[in-house]
Amino acid sequence: MRTLYDVQQLLKNFGIYVYVGKRMWDIEVMALELDHLRQARLVDEPTFLQAKLVLTHEHRIEEQRARDKHQSIGGI
Repeated sequence: MRTLYDVQQLLKNFGIYVYVGKRMWDIEVMALELDHLRQARLVDEPTFLQAKLVLTHEHRIEEQRARDKHQSIGGI
């Protein structure tokens, strides 16, 4: 599991489709859903950890994009 798409496919296997409308929010909801799957013991530990790493990485990218956008607007 290496991409956000891979995490989406994992969730899809459990009938979980996430679309909130903002990528960062989608990532956050996916993380919550993944936590629930792990608590229910439906996802093994290695899969859970790899998916969490992907989500954390993607979330950081989105945070940086938001900061960059804010700085470019403020610099005008």
